[in-house]
Amino acid sequence: MSRTSTDRQPHTPFLSRPGVRRLTPFVLITAIALVFIFENRADVEIRLLIPEVTMPLWGALLIAWGLGMLACALTVRRRRDRHTKRRGL
Repeated sequence: MSRTSTDRQPHTPFLSRPGVRRLTPFVLITAIALVFIFENRADVEIRLLIPEVTMPLWGALLIAWGLGMLACALTVRRRRDRHTKRRGL
């Protein structure tokens, strides 16, 4: 069966799509965080409970940012799983 011009769905602008609108703040915050991280290149001493580590500040900031992203992803995933289980009951 061929499609006619009346079978088409209306075109949704790219920035009006729900997925794009939800992803835009994440992309902006990530870009700003990465610029901040890579602009701080000085060596710092960091105390990790007992040992003291000397490393570039950008490395420490990048590790902290990565752990924060991991924690966020796990939280969102757990919340999504919890909501799908409720709907199934």
